[in-house]
Amino acid sequence: MANRAGSTHVLVWGTSVLALSLGGASLGRAQSAPAQQPQAPRAEQAKPDAPKPAKRRTAKRQPAPQPTEAVRNANAQAGSSNVQTLDTITVSASKTEERAIDALAPVSVVTAGQIQGLQPNRVGDVLRTLPGVSLQDRGDDASTSVNIRGLQDFGRVAVLVDGARQNYQRTGHNANGSFFLDPELIGGIDVVRGPTSNIYGSGAIGGLVSFRTKDIEDVLRPGERWGVDLGGTVKSNGFGGVGSMFGGIRVDPTLDVFGGAVYRNQGNYKDGAGTEIGNTGNELAAGMLKVTTRPADGHTVKIGGIFQDYNYTIGQLNRGSTTTSAPPALLAGTSVYDSNAKNYTGTINWRYSKPDDNLFDWNATLYANRTENDQVKTYNNRITVGGFPPACTLANPGNNISGCVGDNRSYLLNTAGIDLNNTSRFAIGEWRNALTYGVDGFLDNVSTFDKSGNSNVTTPSGQRTVSGAFVQWKANYSTWLEVIGAARYDRYKLESGGTTSSGDRLSPKITVGITPVPGFTPYVSYAEGYRAPSITETLIFGTHSTGGGPIFFNCPDGNSGLFCFLRNPNLRPEVGKNKEIGVNLKYDGIFTAGDSFRAKLNVFRNDIDDYIDLVASPPEPSLFFGIPSSKYYQYQNITNARIQGFEGEISYDAGSWFAAVAGNVMEGKNTATNIGLATLIQPKKVVSTAGLRFLDRRLTVSAQWISFASNTDVPASYIPATSGDIVNLYLAYQPTADITLNFSIDNIANRYYRPYAIPGPSADGQTVNDILWTSPGPGITYKGGLKVHFGGA
Repeated sequence: MANRAGSTHVLVWGTSVLALSLGGASLGRAQSAPAQQPQAPRAEQAKPDAPKPAKRRTAKRQPAPQPTEAVRNANAQAGSSNVQTLDTITVSASKTEERAIDALAPVSVVTAGQIQGLQPNRVGDVLRTLPGVSLQDRGDDASTSVNIRGLQDFGRVAVLVDGARQNYQRTGHNANGSFFLDPELIGGIDVVRGPTSNIYGSGAIGGLVSFRTKDIEDVLRPGERWGVDLGGTVKSNGFGGVGSMFGGIRVDPTLDVFGGAVYRNQGNYKDGAGTEIGNTGNELAAGMLKVTTRPADGHTVKIGGIFQDYNYTIGQLNRGSTTTSAPPALLAGTSVYDSNAKNYTGTINWRYSKPDDNLFDWNATLYANRTENDQVKTYNNRITVGGFPPACTLANPGNNISGCVGDNRSYLLNTAGIDLNNTSRFAIGEWRNALTYGVDGFLDNVSTFDKSGNSNVTTPSGQRTVSGAFVQWKANYSTWLEVIGAARYDRYKLESGGTTSSGDRLSPKITVGITPVPGFTPYVSYAEGYRAPSITETLIFGTHSTGGGPIFFNCPDGNSGLFCFLRNPNLRPEVGKNKEIGVNLKYDGIFTAGDSFRAKLNVFRNDIDDYIDLVASPPEPSLFFGIPSSKYYQYQNITNARIQGFEGEISYDAGSWFAAVAGNVMEGKNTATNIGLATLIQPKKVVSTAGLRFLDRRLTVSAQWISFASNTDVPASYIPATSGDIVNLYLAYQPTADITLNFSIDNIANRYYRPYAIPGPSADGQTVNDILWTSPGPGITYKGGLKVHFGGA
């Protein structure tokens, strides 16, 4: 493993933060509090777009805030209360507060309680249960790559952590876009599918994943001035566990301090076939700190910082002879790297909102994110000390793709951004109107260093500036009609090595929903999204090295190798044009006084103009005995790609028992060739959950079945994914209000599954086996966890 000193520093820092936070508190006997029950939202939350009633302004000191409905729901889920997650407040679809079930958009919400119950090892364990969402995670890589509706890579899915964009990307045998975030830090997740969330920022033609990290409301209970949550989980199958501590104090009604620390460690896991997946062990240390002030009535300023330090090893050992230049494909491994990834996220958020102010309700966020991934080569998959040109020696073997043993490489992305928006509310007759307008932008600065390998070519350094402005009108007429109209203007500029590229566009959105009878709201929507090409797609240029094998072609950059990358400064941005028909269903008291039924169903078709894909030139005779092969690879615009399907999310909660079904049916094609897209599309997925509550709802037993079909409609050069049927069992018990026990068994049938297609054999008969070996998920895994709460007035 890489240097572990950073892990110790993070834990010491996080513990010191908590000690400082709690130092002034009265550490009297902790007071037990019952599990919180859901409360009716305040009028502004229930009808966020109604004009606020006029009140005389006062200068009185603002009292300590009460938890929002979203936070109350999250806390209740961790206990035994009957709460529908689709009733949670979200702002992700329209930047105005509304319940997820009322949003005229395909929105899903995950609460902190659900995350705790799942005891996830990585974020993908949570997101894979949502309709239209899939993952392309490698077992030996600690980062996460999200796919929504068959779209991923290069920012097609916008990922936000407390409002900060996560744009990290490196090109290799992995997804072209990922982020680092431990699930123990998360307080809630909002997922919006499709470009209906275009006002949230540029690029999200696939959708939006917005993470809220934990805050003081996730720990403190009503009436408490200070509180601490201690948690721990252990697991089998790559034995390991996680320990965490989060705590905060309300210093006075105008100041909150909150902090936390997380440590996670695990070994290599086995897949459902019993094969140990090499280098799937990893270690994480993380810390966070948030300070919230209320300098004046209606104003809230929050300053937050998160630091994560991951140590892991990526790559796979050779399973065959190390003295053979080209061992059989099923035996060949890859080079192996000790990796240290550090992620820093800092945010400053200023929110102003008062019930008697209809003109201003604004939110301003400044953020910076830094991801640095330093890697040292520790193993070469086979002896290739010769090569063209000779690169390494027998003492430190390697190749000219990734360098020699002992060489280092690094990937660095610095992102800085701003998001400003305001909502003004007014009424005209029976029409209640909310006008939201704002600007946003970010700057990506990519820096790649590879001492003697190929990463400088495949992940070029450079800068990207993306900015935009939007306006949205949201109107409600009486109780039965809602209309949302929006327009967003985007512009971008790329710069690298003296080459530049730029562009701009105006993207519209219109949504109309009606509620002819209470509880039944159908809607139609049309939204366009605009994704600027990335630095890699536009400016990649150079030779793909041979790895010590034969030279196939001489390339324009003056080097020789397997093939040549060509830059494309004329690459056009992608434009997603999404059509959607949906229905929201919301009924209470159907069979019993306390039951509830929620459903969000929708069909969609997203036509993507100028879809960007890596295109190979027609095969031609190579320098190696004239073997036909593609000489050039270039990112090019495909005239049109089409992704369409159905999504559904249904839940029923009767208090003593509950059941839910979520899933999708989907397909995606290059309409010019009628061939499936070389991307992660799960054609069919169904996630079924059912459970029972006992002992006054302090004990919950549930089961989950995740079933997905294999996507066989992929280009001929890809190996299709497998189908999968994964059954998980969960038990949560709250013997007292301050103690929660969780037990689970994941993949109880020990099924083998590989959820996404992988590249097939290349021209020399080799398969990209680091993906072949690391794409299967874990087999049967047992987990047990404990959370203890302390707090006082």
